[in-house]
Amino acid sequence: MKVAFAGTPEFARVALEAIAAAGHEIVLTLTQPDRPAGRGMKLQASPVKQFAVSHGWPVIQPRSLRLDGKYPDDAEAARAAIAESTAEVMVVAAYGLILPQWVLDAPRLGCLNIHASLLPRWRGAAPIHRAIEAGDAETGITIMQMDAGLDTGDMLLREAVPVGDDNTARLHDRLAALGGRMIVDALRQAESGALSAIPQPAEGVTYAHKVEKAEAQVDWTQSAEAIVRRIRAFDPFPGASSTLDGETIKLWVAQTRDEAPSEAAGTVLAAGPEGIAVAADGSTVVVSELQRAGGKRLPVADFLRGFDVKPGQVFG
Repeated sequence: MKVAFAGTPEFARVALEAIAAAGHEIVLTLTQPDRPAGRGMKLQASPVKQFAVSHGWPVIQPRSLRLDGKYPDDAEAARAAIAESTAEVMVVAAYGLILPQWVLDAPRLGCLNIHASLLPRWRGAAPIHRAIEAGDAETGITIMQMDAGLDTGDMLLREAVPVGDDNTARLHDRLAALGGRMIVDALRQAESGALSAIPQPAEGVTYAHKVEKAEAQVDWTQSAEAIVRRIRAFDPFPGASSTLDGETIKLWVAQTRDEAPSEAAGTVLAAGPEGIAVAADGSTVVVSELQRAGGKRLPVADFLRGFDVKPGQVFG
């Protein structure tokens, strides 16, 4: 099948690789414009662009697809490229641009989206982070027939996975692999006319708002369970953090302990090779991997060799 693909980060690259490996013809790739990245802030191509270029597939990087928007020339060029590609279907995964109706209508089979949640739960930009942060027992992948709404289209395929104690990095990789497998299955069924669409239920809609750096600061007055979930959800970005002795410390790995401290929230209860125990609301957080500004992520025993932490000190 002739496939146009729209996506940007590694999650999308995994799906693109799976589609190509299944024998489909990638006739056009849409991805975000190159962005400054790294310490030198040099322009860097997205993982999807790098993969497409390495295979010699055509790539376009419009700043917008709105014909009446800020960049109408980009949109017109994209419309011409999509028409010329004669794609039968467009697959969309974490692209980062809103698709106007003319894009949704362009391919014969429309646009299929790989969404990293069990819709209608966690529509929006950060479904993996928010599922972990909320303490969801399971999440998954939904293959959706896109419409003009925000992740509101009919569901075509849906598969759940347990969240377990994964952080965002590990859960991302599991869901990316699942998304690649499921979109190949969806394309196979679409080709034979076997796909059936199910409207999303009106109940259970939640929104996964974009994660902001300002959310990184740990609130020690929350329960230990909520704090640990937040630490897992924000690994690798933006990294949960707290201040100690005027220095910002990132917290990467932590567990809860069923110990109700009498000390104020944020107070260090103990510090040793087994972890730094910190008072939370009615329970205790034990942090076992930390990072100083400009330093590396370190197991707590190594961290404590370079940063002295004593009971009675207060985080935040």
